[in-house]
Amino acid sequence: VQLVESGGGWVQPGGSLRLACAASGPDFKDYSVAWFRQAPGKDRDFVAVINWSATNTIYVDAVKGRFTISRDNAKATVYLQMNSLRPEDTAIYYCAADYIFNPTRSRDKYEYDYWGKGTQVTVSS
Repeated sequence: VQLVESGGGWVQPGGSLRLACAASGPDFKDYSVAWFRQAPGKDRDFVAVINWSATNTIYVDAVKGRFTISRDNAKATVYLQMNSLRPEDTAIYYCAADYIFNPTRSRDKYEYDYWGKGTQVTVSS
């Protein structure tokens, strides 16, 4: 599976962005897909994950109520709608794919076999 992120950019605090993760490969619909983010000088942290059928999602507490993960298997794309953005949301956002969907393991970046190259999100005034 190959993953390509898009939709990043600069936005003022309180603004919105929608990221997209486009996948290629025959088995995409079988994968759970997650978003991670990495701020300068910090580790790559879990943001959200969605299972293959879009019936289950998990979010880190910091984005609950502001971010929404969704997917369209017909378009082989996963989205991250980000609202009420804050300066602390500034980071490179990566999508990742794997077969697992588990409340603990899905938060661990080492569980994921496939990664995109990332898209920069900058929130500042």
